[in-house]
Amino acid sequence: MLDYIEIQKKLIPVVNGSFEYPQFIEQGFRRAAVLVAFVQDQNEWSLLYTRRSENLSNHRGQVSFPGGAMDPSDQTPMITALREAKEEIGINSNNIQILGSMSEFLTNSNYLVTPVVAIMDWPSELQISYAEVSRVFTIPIEWLRKKKNWEEKSYTQPGGMNGSVIFFQPYDGELLWGISARITVDLLNLLE
Repeated sequence: MLDYIEIQKKLIPVVNGSFEYPQFIEQGFRRAAVLVAFVQDQNEWSLLYTRRSENLSNHRGQVSFPGGAMDPSDQTPMITALREAKEEIGINSNNIQILGSMSEFLTNSNYLVTPVVAIMDWPSELQISYAEVSRVFTIPIEWLRKKKNWEEKSYTQPGGMNGSVIFFQPYDGELLWGISARITVDLLNLLE
């Protein structure tokens, strides 16, 4: 079972501490950042997820990390991730210890997403914006690490491009898949 020191020891050397948005971005892509937060829930380390509101136009009802598009005033992915987490679930940045950021991910919805990895106090008082988020929940790291709980499947994207997508088994009624699942698996690989 992971402990606080082990998470820090394994992740701090491999996550990027610069917090700068990449200089180059493919034309047509927008910058975004998500908060990938470790929390200690019921005496075990877990990751914090949200289920997006059914009222949203994009990715409605899907499992995601708190986060979103960069505002013009956001100078770094860390600022974007913290601002969005505050807007979506009311998390106070004083309850978050940032460890660094992972490599960026290009999404099918034309975003370049920077995962910002953190350790967050838990339980924390939340003020959920139900216009954006319908649920906040955690999934234990030990469950996520078990290969029997996820698989990678090939698929053809609109436009005919071949790709792959990760699907986790349902957990507590939630289906983790897509870019959030890819970020999760890449993070777990960093912990190995």
